[in-house]
Amino acid sequence: MLEVVNLQKHFGNFCAINDLSFTIKSGKILGLIGQNGAGKTTTFRLILNLLAKETGNVMWSGHPLNQTDYNEIGFLPEERGLDPKDTVENQLYFFAELRGKSKKEIDPLIDKYMEKFQVKGKRKDKIKKLSKGNQQKIQLIVTLIHQPKLIILDEPFSGLDPVNTQILIDGILEMKAKGASIIFSSHNMDNVEKLCDQLIMLQNGKMILNGSVQKIRESYGRTRLTIESKLTKQELLNITGVKSVKETSTPAYHLILENPSIAHDIWKKATLETDYLPVFSTESPTLEEIFKMKVGEVHA
Repeated sequence: MLEVVNLQKHFGNFCAINDLSFTIKSGKILGLIGQNGAGKTTTFRLILNLLAKETGNVMWSGHPLNQTDYNEIGFLPEERGLDPKDTVENQLYFFAELRGKSKKEIDPLIDKYMEKFQVKGKRKDKIKKLSKGNQQKIQLIVTLIHQPKLIILDEPFSGLDPVNTQILIDGILEMKAKGASIIFSSHNMDNVEKLCDQLIMLQNGKMILNGSVQKIRESYGRTRLTIESKLTKQELLNITGVKSVKETSTPAYHLILENPSIAHDIWKKATLETDYLPVFSTESPTLEEIFKMKVGEVHA
């Protein structure tokens, strides 16, 4: 279990991380979201001791991280760090040896991982011969091949197409099933919703959201309504409490409500002429909508 307690970091007068605390249990995934410059990468670097923290502690299984613990961490940085002139297998040997693994231990795993992540290339190929997507897969294999117990992924889905994104998701979920604690940052809210047991949003280095995706969404109430009825767009807009009405590709409309109770008023009005509504469904805002709302609050 990873525990981050009261971390703080300044760069000059700028507070990059402001009293940040959170916990990731074994076999759980935490998503770290926020605008560019919110403090996500700085948080990762503080955990890894790549930056010196001013205050606070980073604990692993109840004790401060030591060198043995660092050997059990897999880190995928946003800026990829492979040597383009070296071969795939040499890079995998090199980084695994930095984590205390021998060439003999890693060698039989290389073909297995290249097949698992569907790398188009051979282990003897130089990195520069691979496409950018396949280079990213090799970087991911570097992160995972030593079977880390703590995995930190900084924008792992950047530049990947949907097929390769799913391959990566499957790899992350496999490590979760093996009991790894995983933390990743992403601007793709769909992937965050699919993967995360817990979510933290940072703004100017300070935590402004923390909890499960479901609980965070539910805290905003069911203010999104999809309805198919005889009511026109203008009639729906005229109902007090309806903030917006958007046409969809089907005959239904998608509404944003001021509060969940408005849905009852719409139901009553829509059923005046008929007892049957083909579509009437309420839900909470999506994570992407919540992200935009929180950013808007900060800039308001």
